[in-house]
Amino acid sequence: MTSQTTIDKTGPGDGAPSGPAPAKGLRGHPWVTLVTVAVGVMMVALDGTIVAIANPAIQDDLDASLADVQWITNAYFLALAVALITAGKLGDRFGHRQTFLIGVAGFAASSGAIGISSSIGAVIVLRVFQGLFGALLMPAALGLLRATFPAEKLNMAIGIWGMVIGASTAGGPILGGVLVEHVNWQSVFFINVPVGIVAVVLGVMILLDHRAENAPRSFDILGIVLLSASMFCLVWALIKAPAWGWGDGKTWLFIGAALVGFVLFSLWETRVREPLIPLAMFRSVALSAGVVLMVLMAIAFLGGLFFVTFYLQNVHGMSPVDAGLHLLPLTAMMIVASPLAGAMITKVGPRIPLAGGMVCTALAMYGISTLETDTGSAVMSIWFALLGLGLAPVMVGATEVIVGNAPMELSGVAGGLQQAAMQIGGSLGTAVLGAVMASKVDSDLAGNWADAGLPQLTPEQAHQASEAVQVGVAPVAPGTPEQVAAKIADVAHNTFIDGMSLASLVAAGVAVVAVGVAFLTKRGVNADAGAGVGHI
Repeated sequence: MTSQTTIDKTGPGDGAPSGPAPAKGLRGHPWVTLVTVAVGVMMVALDGTIVAIANPAIQDDLDASLADVQWITNAYFLALAVALITAGKLGDRFGHRQTFLIGVAGFAASSGAIGISSSIGAVIVLRVFQGLFGALLMPAALGLLRATFPAEKLNMAIGIWGMVIGASTAGGPILGGVLVEHVNWQSVFFINVPVGIVAVVLGVMILLDHRAENAPRSFDILGIVLLSASMFCLVWALIKAPAWGWGDGKTWLFIGAALVGFVLFSLWETRVREPLIPLAMFRSVALSAGVVLMVLMAIAFLGGLFFVTFYLQNVHGMSPVDAGLHLLPLTAMMIVASPLAGAMITKVGPRIPLAGGMVCTALAMYGISTLETDTGSAVMSIWFALLGLGLAPVMVGATEVIVGNAPMELSGVAGGLQQAAMQIGGSLGTAVLGAVMASKVDSDLAGNWADAGLPQLTPEQAHQASEAVQVGVAPVAPGTPEQVAAKIADVAHNTFIDGMSLASLVAAGVAVVAVGVAFLTKRGVNADAGAGVGHI
């Protein structure tokens, strides 16, 4: 493997190769750098879930359709997933410090602009910009950590980084519920403005720019177009599959276009002088296994957790804030376990912690499959806490495996790969497990409905009832007698539970497969390339 030297773009002799420059005061200090990038990352992770709570208020205030509201989320994730790897390459080319600062400033500015928007169209367009700026920010944060921390401290740093992401993601519904209930929906976006200002000020004062001596000097424009188009088609198909149906021609048209695009991209990358993603990276079995592991983890976690929120709110009748509070055991365990996982991975390597984490995840998803309509909070907390315990080492270890096994000059691309794998896994998990849920509900609902002695439904009514039950909602028409409404709710919730149970078992099976993949990983062979700036 080619060795890399670090170029400090902020010091004298700009552009000359040199070893890592010592930090002067707090500037370039690794742990203060970690705090700085964590503030920016927190903003993006929080936004992934906090906005969902505001959607009903946005729909009412801006007179939006259900499709419009879905696009508030879809536009953000689509832009984020499509741009992540290209954004990582921009960081490798121009420096992760500059890319991080532009990403933070742009994300905060687009958030503020959403807060003053008066039309749903403007909100959706600005959510695209949020996704694009978020894509700049996330890989750059990992690139800065990789360049700043020595190998023996990198896992701990990634552990804290993963803790911030986990806590922010899980805390979004709680904070969003409080803001929407006591302020307004605009405050969900305005909150990013002061956080972004703090991150920019800290970034200007603290961050140093480190670039590998053989960092890329040109852009693979055709590679960017092919990869972006392929990612768009894949994520678009996964987003639209629940509405179109997995048997629909449009779904497979976009999946086919994505596969063709990925093949053309791979062929092109073997011909261009400075490819967007050098395919030689994937000769590293450990790096490839890390990417696959991240996809499988996201399928099991994000796909499975998608139904848990409906279970808490629609079956148990909790408010969004209460549902978020019931997920605190998951959040708390991730906060506690992520730094501990980083220390363990440093000591024993990633294989055992990663495999153990996926075993815990599989057990947790099996436990979630046993939940009933009347399961108490204590039992739920056990399975949620076990899920957090399982996810912590995977978030930390798989990230270190991907970033640490990539050459220093490709740390941004590696960071983009890590984030893109998680986004694709989350979309795939939601789509596939959603299809499992829909299939189970469609097959069971009519029989359960008839067994309860309820009036037979027309085909159109049956379809509408199935769609409602798939998210745990009882399809009770206005004016329905109380006794009949209770029967409908009982049938709907029990049918939903059966579907969630099957989807959770599938997620558990995915986690079991991931246990085997975990044994193909190994410690990052290039992690020491960027080590040693400042005091540890």
